[in-house]
Amino acid sequence: MSAQSATLAFEGVTKRFGDTVALDGVSVAIAAGSFVALVGASGSGKSTLLKTANRLVVPDAGRVTLDGQDVADGSAPLLRRRIGYVFQNVGLFPHLTVGENIALPLRLAGRADDRVVELLALVDLPDEVAARTPDALSGGQRQRVGVARALAAEPRLLLMDEPFGALDPVTRDALGGKVRALHDRLGLTTVMVTHDMAEALLLATRVLVMHAGRIVADETPAALLAGAGGDAAQALVAVPRDQARRLLA
Repeated sequence: MSAQSATLAFEGVTKRFGDTVALDGVSVAIAAGSFVALVGASGSGKSTLLKTANRLVVPDAGRVTLDGQDVADGSAPLLRRRIGYVFQNVGLFPHLTVGENIALPLRLAGRADDRVVELLALVDLPDEVAARTPDALSGGQRQRVGVARALAAEPRLLLMDEPFGALDPVTRDALGGKVRALHDRLGLTTVMVTHDMAEALLLATRVLVMHAGRIVADETPAALLAGAGGDAAQALVAVPRDQARRLLA
């Protein structure tokens, strides 16, 4: 299973919810093959920006393009079949088996659903899990199923909105490493929203820091650790750095 990664671009994207400006003219291009982390305080616009890529949020101004084509052109369901989407509460259908959940994107696209075992193997789950219902799985297993489902239709772009936030630290670390390995193996473009700066620094090739609906820093993890990105970025970097100091003490 392989994918040719996609190029994603935001051009002057603005979104208001009542009097609140959630996105304030965001312009940024994400190169094919990148693993980008979107970080920032709660309410900074991270999830809203991510959701404009698959039209779960429609901008008031500006546009989003995927491989140069405006995502607003054509059918939203067809667009979403080209984009993998993983979110914190997984969203598995409780009345369907794990196999049926994973196969759902294939069935919606009119494709054979004979890749379930392959997809389970991709996220290190045994074949027999396919016959279980989601409530029989641990939180980490359910999130692995969510990743498998997101990859079922062989998307070139993977969007992740706080995908590991509800998991315990050990499971979170293991699954983060697995997702990064899948990103590299499948040649994806991945954009991940996270509140965890350490996670962003460890997994991403590029970190976008958001504040008040704008991108205020765009740096590599190494540059951020070296002090780049400005005050908002360094305030986020200071958290894991201070935790490490306190552990050493």
